[in-house]
Amino acid sequence: MAPFQRLFAPKSIAVIGGGAWCHSVVQQCREIGFTGPVWPVHPTKETVGGLSAYKSLNDLPATPDAAFIGVNRAATVEIVRELSAMGCGGAVCFAAGFSEASAELSDGGALQEALVQAAGDMPILGPNCYGFVNALDAVALWPDLHGLVAVDSGVAIIGQSSNVLINLTMQRRGLPLAVVVAVGNQAQMGMAETGLALLEDPRITALGLHIEGITDVPAFEALAARATALKKPVVVLKVGSSDQAQAAAVSHTASLAGSDAGARALFARLGFARVATASVLIETLKIVHLTGGLPHVRIASASCSGGEASLMADLGKEIGVTYPALEPPQRAALRSVLGERVALANPLDYNTYIWGDTAALTACFTALCGGDIALGCVVIDIPRADRFASPDWDKAIEAACATVQAAGKPLALISLLAEGMPESLAQTLIARGVVPLCGMEDALRAIRAAAEVSGYCGIPTLRPVSDGVGPDPACAGLLTEGDAKAALAAAGVRVPRSARACGAQSAAEQAALIGFPVVLKGTGIAHKTEAGVVALNLHTAADVIAAARAMPVDTFLVEEMISGAVAEVLIGVLRDPVHGFVLTLGLGGILTELIADSVSLLIPASAAQVGEAWGGLRTSALLTGYRGRPAADMDAIVGAVMAVQSFVQTHAADLQELEINPLICLPDGAVAADALIRIGD
Repeated sequence: MAPFQRLFAPKSIAVIGGGAWCHSVVQQCREIGFTGPVWPVHPTKETVGGLSAYKSLNDLPATPDAAFIGVNRAATVEIVRELSAMGCGGAVCFAAGFSEASAELSDGGALQEALVQAAGDMPILGPNCYGFVNALDAVALWPDLHGLVAVDSGVAIIGQSSNVLINLTMQRRGLPLAVVVAVGNQAQMGMAETGLALLEDPRITALGLHIEGITDVPAFEALAARATALKKPVVVLKVGSSDQAQAAAVSHTASLAGSDAGARALFARLGFARVATASVLIETLKIVHLTGGLPHVRIASASCSGGEASLMADLGKEIGVTYPALEPPQRAALRSVLGERVALANPLDYNTYIWGDTAALTACFTALCGGDIALGCVVIDIPRADRFASPDWDKAIEAACATVQAAGKPLALISLLAEGMPESLAQTLIARGVVPLCGMEDALRAIRAAAEVSGYCGIPTLRPVSDGVGPDPACAGLLTEGDAKAALAAAGVRVPRSARACGAQSAAEQAALIGFPVVLKGTGIAHKTEAGVVALNLHTAADVIAAARAMPVDTFLVEEMISGAVAEVLIGVLRDPVHGFVLTLGLGGILTELIADSVSLLIPASAAQVGEAWGGLRTSALLTGYRGRPAADMDAIVGAVMAVQSFVQTHAADLQELEINPLICLPDGAVAADALIRIGD
């Protein structure tokens, strides 16, 4: 855990303050089994938590390795300064009223800066946090209850909410929790830096993060790189979102990307699995603790009930977990065990013919795991121990444990209901290398998440930081469509031949020069289709004049009509001040928001990542050809995206928003039929 070894695994602890929280820290140290000295410090109290108190830090018998500071916010700064000067290994700052309260306390931000200055090189957690519990080394600088018990190895969880962390420690799902850390305001020690330190401990197998907001993307990139090198998965429960990326946005991209798109794209880039609920976080961490992550979402499932098999199949389809068809060797092995009366399928209902026969169950489960799957699953709920004995269920459990050894693949026992997997059994299964998953839906969502652990791609994000040179006032704001297309064409994007015109007659003359058929667009309006200022497929000068006179504008853009479209797609970019430039790819044209089929990446993305993103759309068949329709030129589509990225990188200091919608996809090219660029504030 270097350089935070003394803080997280101290040999001595000082507890500074005399309130109930400090009494609790002393108690938690005692209850978790901390064997080193705990030194309460208070100027007037004789005892704190049943231990004799020292009047000041100067009275301590030695410099503490770690300290819990439970005094008011102003006194916290001075205590931190004194601890740093005496060489303390680190401190937990419990007090609130710092930057998190800037809206209520005018000096909150300044006081936090003073705290960081006072700490100097001494690591500090917080302020406004509970601290940590280390069940590996029996340390609890934690002023409240927690549910951790001693473990030899397990996962670490870091969060910004102390109360959420308390609740996570109370899980009864068998997850071996090794360390829990609350980072609070992250004034000095951020979540990513803390995660880096914890992952260096060989006893920690994986990392869970409860994130409310990200402020330091490079730090998370460093965490991802190290986690990938150590082959230790990271699972994120991300809550909250920022609407900065949508502020003043005028493109379809803003409504597609949403305020959370940057975070989703960032975690995908980092190779972190993302989950939506605390229960799925726990289940996913169990999977990665034992497996290190799953290579894909193909699984096999067995149960002795057709109803359970159907539930697994239906939920798998909804969640995105797949069940590959049984291969001939699997079918032969299963048939030899189950006989002719059982219909062979995946998910498998093996009926009850072999129930209670450990050898037959082992053979059945082992055969099912013989295919190209990432995880074998056995659905089983344990009867209530307060009402029934269940010896036959014990045989199924023994068969599952034997299968792990025989098949050489990970196996999970999945309960239909969370309460169908008792905590004691879950702990036993983990000790024997079987993944216990509580509740079928949570289990399948966790399997999907565990397959998202992919490793950091190694490409740093493009920082949305100004280089100090503001946009040219003459160019700031929303560019005209003509100017936007000219700028993109210079970057390598193919655009239609076009000309500008003032008045209906001029538009007709320009159309004749370009060649019919043409498209006529009124200028100065962002969403042209909705405003009725787009006329397509005009074949004569008279058509152009009539269309121009019907529009509520008198300036126009005349363009060649692009025909032969295979599909229309959108390429959009939004400046996100936290995550970078968010690239959105999706179905384009007038159905963009109605269909809402899109994916977001961070810039820069490689050509391979862009191609994979297009292939991940629900409507990707429109691009690859279906029912005899021609396929789009994917090289040209990917090339257009790469050209857009080049433009964004060149103009990163002042670009706010960019959109091509639609990019008309042809069998032999791709043309930007409409473009929008916003520069400056």
